[in-house]
Amino acid sequence: METNKEKVRSFTDLNAWKYGHALVLDIYKITQNFPKEEQFGLTNQLRRAAVSFTSNVAEGFSRHSYKEKLQFYFVALGSLTEIQNQLLIAKDINYITKGKFLELAHQSVQLSKITNGLIKKSKSIIRDS
Repeated sequence: METNKEKVRSFTDLNAWKYGHALVLDIYKITQNFPKEEQFGLTNQLRRAAVSFTSNVAEGFSRHSYKEKLQFYFVALGSLTEIQNQLLIAKDINYITKGKFLELAHQSVQLSKITNGLIKKSKSIIRDS
C-alpha cells in the first residue's frame, strides 16, 4: 500500500494516517482561535471530520478483507471532503486567513491523492484476487 520498501505493520505506518494526523493537529490549532460561539458549530464540525478521517484510515487498515478496507477508505475520503468544505467556510467568514486556508487546502489535496492511492491499491487487489 505504501511506496516505501519497509513493511507496513500498523496504521500509523500509513502515509495517509501520518499526513492526516498532522492535519488533525493543525485543525485543532486553528480552531482554538475561532469565536466561542462556534464551539458547537464549525469548530466541532472541523475537528470531528478531521478525527473521522484518521479514524477511518486506521479502522480500514485493521480490516481483513480489501472490500472492507475500501469501504473505510472511501468514508475517510468523504470526511476529507467535509474538511475542505468547512475550511472554505472558515476562510469566507474570516476565521482563517487566505494564507492559512491555502496551506491547509494544499495539505488536504495531498492527502486526497494519498488516500486515492490506498483506494486504487485496494481495488487492484480485489480485482486480482
